This record gives sequence, structure tokens and C-alpha cells, in this order.
Amino acid sequence: MKILALDSSGLVASAAVVEDDITIAEYTINYKKTHSQTLLPMLDELRRMTELDLHTIDAIAVAAGPGSFTGLRIGSATAKGLGFALDIPIIPVPTVDALAYNLYGSDKLICPLMDARRNQVYTGLYTFRKGMSPDAGYDMDVVEQQCAVDIAQIAGLINGLGTDTEVLFLGDGVSVYREQIAELIRVKYSFAPACCNRQRASCVASLGIVLYQRGIMETAAEHSPVYLRLSQAERERADKGDQSC
Repeated sequence: MKILALDSSGLVASAAVVEDDITIAEYTINYKKTHSQTLLPMLDELRRMTELDLHTIDAIAVAAGPGSFTGLRIGSATAKGLGFALDIPIIPVPTVDALAYNLYGSDKLICPLMDARRNQVYTGLYTFRKGMSPDAGYDMDVVEQQCAVDIAQIAGLINGLGTDTEVLFLGDGVSVYREQIAELIRVKYSFAPACCNRQRASCVASLGIVLYQRGIMETAAEHSPVYLRLSQAERERADKGDQSC
């Protein structure tokens, strides 16, 4: 199975082509440019370098949210356009789940942190469990589903799991909330290294294959991003509405 994967949910833009258990190509950039400037050129470069016939793609896996509203819309629009043109399904991969998948097989509690602004993070809690058979891989268990919460709230959930818990943080929210993590977390913790602490499209693809095998997919017409909370414009409209009542 050959998957084209996209992630433009945060500061990082990433695109990858994965076939079964092999990453054929991956292009990831985290440098001062908007996703409207980077994503399509990255896709074109992947296609050119790998001599990829887009008609050999079986599905498109996209980080479906939460994340940057603009970034999600760009990724969604790109996936939908390709889905319509190639007549293939879209696999909507939860953004925070895909970020946790960077640490596949870890024996620690995994806590992705994406900066959601307004003193909030997009986050969740995950563990990996070894399969029953000797040659089986790991299954990812969702301890706490992806959500948009105050940093203190996710810290409280972690602390409530007990002193034996050891948590591994990753994501762009780590640098923003490092001081609060040190103040709030009462269990042993560490931070993922640079090689695996940001979004990667290959992880979106790998988790996407798992979801595809479970029948989780949709048409290009059905696909839309998952925001988890209102945009700034929607909040401002709601505030004006409240004031007028």
C-alpha cells in the first residue's frame, strides 16, 4: 500500500511517501515560511525526486487537526484537491495522535504539546503496548484523547496517574511551556530529542495505514479539518453577540 502523507498542522510542514513499512521519501521543513509557500513545492520535489506516478497512490493521509487553523486549511485543501483528481480516499489522522506516533514503542507515557496560544495546548496522553505474538509490533493506546486545554489541566491529569508514571514530552509547546512543566509536573519526565520532537509526515502515513486497515477513511468531498475550538474571528463574533443581548 502506498500512502502520500501531509502535515501542515503546526509550525512544521512535512510531506512523505510511504509504501507498506518503507519510507520512500520525506521532506520536512521548519523555517520561517508559510505552508502556502512550502507545501506544494515540497510535494512537487518529492514527486520529481522519486519519479512518482501519483496514480500509484492508494490514499492520502493528512494531519486533520487540531492545529493552526490556516495550516489545517492548507493541508486539507491540498489533500482534497489530490483526492478529487486521483479519485482516492483521504485518511484523516488526528494531529496529536500522529505526533505521539513519533515515539512508537516507547515504554513511557507520551504527552505531545502543541502551542495553541491563549495559554492553551493541543495535547493528549498515549502509551504503547506490545502485541500478543512474538513478531507483533506495538499498539498505541489513547489514555487521554486529543484536546485543547490549559497547561495546568494536562499537568494535573499526569500527576493524577501516580508517582510511578514517567512522561515524555514532545512538540513545539515544550519550548513555550518548559518553565510551567518544571513547576507543575510532580512525576519523572523528560523531553524528546530534536530527531523526533516535531511533526513528521512519515508518522502521519504510518498511523494512517493502521487507520485505513480499520476502515477509517473518507472521500475528498467528506473531508474537513478538526479544529477543536473556535477561531479568533468566530470568538470575536460570539463576543459581539453576547454584548448585544
